[in-house]
Formats: sequence, C-alpha cells, structure tokens
Amino acid sequence: MTSFKALQTSESGEGRFETSVIERDINDLPSGEVLIRVSYSSLNYKDALSASGNRGVTRSFPHTPGIDAAGTVAESSVAEFAKGDEVIVTGYDLGMNTAGGFGQYIRVPAAWVIKRPAGLSLRESMALGTAGLTAALCIDKLEQAGLEPGDGQVLVTGATGGVGSIAVALLSRLGYSVAAVTGKADQSEFLTQLGAKQIVERSALQAGTEKPMLKEQWAGAVDTVGGDILFNVVKSLQRGASVSCCGLTAGTAFQGSVLPFILRGVNLLGVDSVEIPLVVKASMWDKLSVQWKLPNLDELVQEICLDDLPIAIERILAGQQTGRLVVRVD
Repeated sequence: MTSFKALQTSESGEGRFETSVIERDINDLPSGEVLIRVSYSSLNYKDALSASGNRGVTRSFPHTPGIDAAGTVAESSVAEFAKGDEVIVTGYDLGMNTAGGFGQYIRVPAAWVIKRPAGLSLRESMALGTAGLTAALCIDKLEQAGLEPGDGQVLVTGATGGVGSIAVALLSRLGYSVAAVTGKADQSEFLTQLGAKQIVERSALQAGTEKPMLKEQWAGAVDTVGGDILFNVVKSLQRGASVSCCGLTAGTAFQGSVLPFILRGVNLLGVDSVEIPLVVKASMWDKLSVQWKLPNLDELVQEICLDDLPIAIERILAGQQTGRLVVRVD
C-alpha cells in the first residue's frame, strides 16, 4: 500500500486556503527513520492555525497539519523501534512544516518518537496529546517552584480549552482547590465535573488592567491565554506565588509594571512543550500514565474522524470548542 488518506490544506490564491481530505502517497512523505501508521491524533489550536494558512506556524502549502500522533511503527531503520511498536509523537516540527498526524501515515526522525507508556492506550494518549503534556509541564513547574495543595486556590485561565480543561482535572486529581476561568457561562457544570471548586467569569480577569497591583488571591495559576489577563493574574498572585504561562489566545503583548515581581516576589514561568528534550517528554508521559493518570479522562473527550475536521477547525478558531477532540485517523 502506497496511498493513504490525509487532511490537506492548500492555498487557492489571493490568500485563501482550502482544507479537505485527499489521497496521498507514502513516497511523498519527508525523510525520517520511522514510518508510523497513525491510529489517533487530536485537534489543537495550533493545528487550526496551520489549517487556516497561518505562516507563523506553517511556512509552505499544501500541508497536512496535526501536531500529535499515536500509532504503530510500520517501518524503522533504527534499533530503538521495531515494526509493531506502539508509539507517540508530539511537538517538534510535526504538523508544522512536517506532514502531521491528520494523515494515516507519518515519517519522522527517531529522535521525535517515544514508546507508548504501558498505562495509556493510544486513544488515551491522544485524549491528552500536546494539551495534556503542556498542562502537566505547567503543574510540574508550579510544584518545582514550591506550590503545594494546602497553599490556597490555584487559578486556571481558558479553562474550557484543551490545556485548561486538562489542567483543571489534573490539579483537582492532585488535591488542589481549583478556580476555573471561562467566558462560557453554560460550561460551569462541565468545569465542576472536572473538579473546579469555583467558576470565575472571564470579565473579572479583564478588569483592573490600568492598576499596577491587585488584591492577593491565588496561590498559583496556569495561564493558557496570555495578554492582559495574564498580567492581571500576575498582579493578583499571593506573595511568592507563581503562574505558568503557555498560551496566547488573548494576545502576545505583555504590558505592565514590575511592582508585583519586586514587592511580592512572584514568578512568571514560561512553558514550552514543543522543543523540550525527548527525555523530559517521556518523564511527563510516564507521570500522566501512572500517578497523574486521570480517572475522568473520557469526560474531556469527543471523538471525530478526518472528514469532521474542517468544521471542527472552524469551531476552535471561533472559540467554540470545549474540552478535547480526539481524531480517529485509521
């Protein structure tokens, strides 16, 4: 078999982009030591940006997005992986400028691949995907900075999104009291089911941007949105507390005062889940498969197929997606 199905985004002229499911040839895939038959992927905001022609994510088209992939090794030229091994690939250049997980096959460098942890199925690994990995890294950084469950409430912004919803569930699983921020009033029950103890209206985090300091509230925070909301979170952290920053849906600008940093000693922790060493990714996946495994993972997940992706991409770009979308590829 040399042909396979894949989602492809093509430039149709005058800056317009079209996305559809096509037949591709395995021989057209880029070089790499490992050929993987993909069983599952997941839809992330970065995938939607790629599929909409954002050249900050993907430079050239036509292109197959999908920054996550889980499947079975079909061919390998390295000893670390054998045909039939079940594996996971997230981040690096997958789905950005290298054909990604929205195709039934990918070919990638062995240095991007980890074996599926025994505690997770392929589907479960993609229910987490880059979003779950990012959420775990955010919480791990907070704990390394000293956060403990008894310290007080931990805030999660963008709480109905992929990273945010998993962060809410993970923090709750680990014994933290979670305050979840959302602009979707109809999703309060969803967030409560994930473990949130308090629902915070997004508008409350948008007030007071002109002030250099705000009332101390949060023992820690996971911020998935950036912009003015992030700085308002920084200004309302308790003394010595930290916020992990991993998103930009509310903007990339960060304008504000240094006062919270020098008067309260707070910390702003940047989180990258794309280019970190593979050993760090593997250690996080091990945590997510054992001591941090979520018992309510299915509550976060909806499953779609390749043909459903164009509509799902429009929804996530419009801010209408809640929780995680697992893509059944094979």
